[in-house]
Amino acid sequence: MARRPLTELSASWAGRPRGWFAARRRAATERSVVAGEAAAEAARQAAHAPAHQGEDAPEFPTPGDPKAAAFFDLDNTVMQGAAIFHLGRGLYKRKFVTKRELLRFAWQQTYFRLAGAEHAGHMADARDSALSIVRGHRVSELTTIGEEIYDEYMAHRIWPGTRALAQAHLDAGQRVWLVTAAPIETATIVARRLGLTGALGTVAESVGGVYTGRLVGEPLHGPAKALAVRALAEAEDLDLSRCAAYSDSANDIPLLSLVGHPYAVNPDSQLRAHAREMGWRLRDYRTGRKAVKIGVPAAAGAGALVGGAAAALAVHRRRR
Repeated sequence: MARRPLTELSASWAGRPRGWFAARRRAATERSVVAGEAAAEAARQAAHAPAHQGEDAPEFPTPGDPKAAAFFDLDNTVMQGAAIFHLGRGLYKRKFVTKRELLRFAWQQTYFRLAGAEHAGHMADARDSALSIVRGHRVSELTTIGEEIYDEYMAHRIWPGTRALAQAHLDAGQRVWLVTAAPIETATIVARRLGLTGALGTVAESVGGVYTGRLVGEPLHGPAKALAVRALAEAEDLDLSRCAAYSDSANDIPLLSLVGHPYAVNPDSQLRAHAREMGWRLRDYRTGRKAVKIGVPAAAGAGALVGGAAAALAVHRRRR
């Protein structure tokens, strides 16, 4: 399948109703330090652990496969907690958010962590709150603040085990994207800081560089993630049966079902049960005990920044 020029892709997607895509060229020299060397090495060893039944498992990720890539959910998969809550804390500190709004963020985060899964109603509340907060502010202003918030609240919450999994794909010469309902600006910052290829996220509309308080399309959540990844795979000439996806939430079963190598990472109860039924791989980095018990691959499904060159997918934010 011949690749279409990026300019052509950008033009065709600009008219689509969903505003999912944004990516940044990978900064090869920039890495986020998320744990000590010993912890990182232990996580890397866990990422390459052998399969349960003791059979000779094929090497994974497969090195040098240009049609393979990996897709990672962000909240509670790559990072502990919800990105939108950490964003809310940082905005409150900078007086973008009232105490009442911060308490609302706190409740959403508490629900998220206690229930172990996202709830559509809470996600809608979080979305509307975030949009009302950023309305009238410049995109450049929020992006600069987002960098500071990452350093203050997010960097030390990156799961070392999941970080090692992403790095294993990068080391194999594969491309790695974050796929999240979080704002694309936040997702892009996290992806760049971790040295990933790029990010797919929820896009807030801006006019003249100023947020309008509306979304472009819909939040990148649930089945929308699978649709976005399928479109990205077509654009990047990827074979989804050779790709991997990682998530903690049953809401992402459509995405996990799309790829040949699905992983349930720190899974909620519904996803854990589904993963066991389907024979998907499991990883749990929330406690050492769980990581030892189920942090090795179960049965696999079907079965690259090649040469270190990053692919950039440019998609224009829709403006009126």
